[in-house]
Order: sequence, then C-alpha cells, then structure tokens
Amino acid sequence: MAQLYYKYGTMNSGKSFEIIKVAHNYEEQGKPVLIFSPSVDTRSGSEQVGSRVGFQRPAIPVHDDTDLYESVKAYQPNPATKQIYCVLIDEAQFLKKHHVLELTRVVDELNVPVMAFGLKNDFQNQLFEGSYYLLVQADKIEEIKTICWHCDRKATMVIRYRDGRPVNEGEQIQIGGNEDYKPVCRKCYNQAFVAPSE
Repeated sequence: MAQLYYKYGTMNSGKSFEIIKVAHNYEEQGKPVLIFSPSVDTRSGSEQVGSRVGFQRPAIPVHDDTDLYESVKAYQPNPATKQIYCVLIDEAQFLKKHHVLELTRVVDELNVPVMAFGLKNDFQNQLFEGSYYLLVQADKIEEIKTICWHCDRKATMVIRYRDGRPVNEGEQIQIGGNEDYKPVCRKCYNQAFVAPSE
C-alpha cells in the first residue's frame, strides 16, 4: 500500500542527494520515477535537482498553479510510458497547501508512493507552508540528521547570514547556499542573537 513520506532535515543534511540515490535505486530495477522540484528554487537550474556533492538529475518544475495529481496521473497508466513506481519531491517546504493535498490523492487514488524531502522550519523557526501540511498529512515522518556548523550537537535549525552576520528578519523565502545559511543546534542558534557582554 502506497504512503506519503515526509523526510525533513536542515541545510546540508543530504536531502537532495537522498532523492538522487532513491531515484537511482528504483531505476536500476527498471522502475521509473517522477522527480518534482518547486520552480522557486533555481540554484541547480529551473529543471534540476542538484546535491552539494555534485550530482544532478532532471526534475519537473512545480509552479504555484501546478496540479501534482493531474501531472502524475498523466503518466499512470499510459500506453506510451511505463508505470510510475514512486514520486519524489525536492525542496518540499516550498509547496502550497493544494500541492500537498494533491500528493495525498496520488497516494490514495493512484496508489503511487510519494517521498517529499525538505526543510521543516525557516530561519525564524517558523514552519513553511509545505512543511506544515506535510507534517499534518504524511503517513510517515522521518528526520534526516546532520551536525551543527559550530559544535557537535545535532542541527535542528538554520541561521540566515547577510554580509557575514546572522539575521532573523526578512522574507521567509530567500534562495541561497552555504554563504547564506548554516545548519545549527538550538543552543548555537540562540547564542547567535545574544549581544556580547560589555
């Protein structure tokens, strides 16, 4: 029975690499997959999933008005294509509520498993829209762990930097890499915003 999986982790936890690995494992057995990535994330190109270790895969861009259920249904079953065995979503935090609900229909009505990978919370420790609805709707939730940039604790948060200084104000969505964001533990996050004593 198909299920909706939400696999979340901070920056640098290997989420995109995991997607590429899962896709390879399916395809090595002759089982096609579909990979989607929100169009707002253009770091690896508008139609790519890219990991920090250098691997890339083509992805179908997800726009605000994309219907993920209809997109997957177009491949299931289709005489011109093979059955889709799994749907993979990169940067799932950028999905809208309707996208997540469409993914539940992919699982429940098309019986295709969906694995969504993304951040849970933003640089202000607020849930993204996609993260919120995936936490509510997912059948299985799993954390992909990584370590804090500053110590050896588990990273659970992310700090945004501007000109090398931590900031906790600004738009929720600002695409960036290691120069803009660092994965950190709660203690290091809180310490980053404490003014040094005189």
